[in-house]
Amino acid sequence: MEGDGAGLVPEGAADAALPPRKLAKRIALARATCAVFGREGYARASVDALAAAAGVSTRTLYNHFPGGKSELFRAVVTWSSGEVRDAHVALVRARLDPARPPHPDDLERDLAALARALIDVMVEHPDHFALVRHIHAEADHVPPEVLAAWKAAGPGPVADALADGLAGLERAGLLDLHGDAELAGAQFTALTSTSVAQLSHYGVLPLSQAQTDRIVRGGAAAFLRAHRAG
Repeated sequence: MEGDGAGLVPEGAADAALPPRKLAKRIALARATCAVFGREGYARASVDALAAAAGVSTRTLYNHFPGGKSELFRAVVTWSSGEVRDAHVALVRARLDPARPPHPDDLERDLAALARALIDVMVEHPDHFALVRHIHAEADHVPPEVLAAWKAAGPGPVADALADGLAGLERAGLLDLHGDAELAGAQFTALTSTSVAQLSHYGVLPLSQAQTDRIVRGGAAAFLRAHRAG
């Protein structure tokens, strides 16, 4: 996603093509300020601190993000979410491949393995999940358009991919999703990776491997008690 400009064009110019050098500079600014937003949150992060982290003047920051902190935060969230989204969607598609459904006896093991892999992505992207933690905590302070952009860039496509993957298992006769693949996907996530994220405060206080395995195995088993076919 590093070379992708998704979410990094100026506000009000979503269809505009940026010159490669300017796009690269916006990506560099988003990358440099991600940790500040993750540490301070949206409300507390100052433009001066953001500019200092990026090694530029505040004037330069506003040249690239005329909308100020709101526009920069949206760009950071969208860019960061894109990286994590791509990793999550790739895992879901690889592990819930409808052309290669698991043996029924291996279903619980494979679902638990998927949940662990999704959790590993959280560990690999600590700055992003620090952002997510602040987004949840400061939802009443984050501009609504930023919340919408985050959901569209990350959680939405991942939820869609998971729903599609579980629907493939249903077509293979392994699951009964009771007519709502999207809800089933949300339940699977809540029972496994979301539980670990919340208990670890999105990676700030990591759980032991034994704790994580216990949650994931129990969550996969609980999911299958509700959704295993027949």
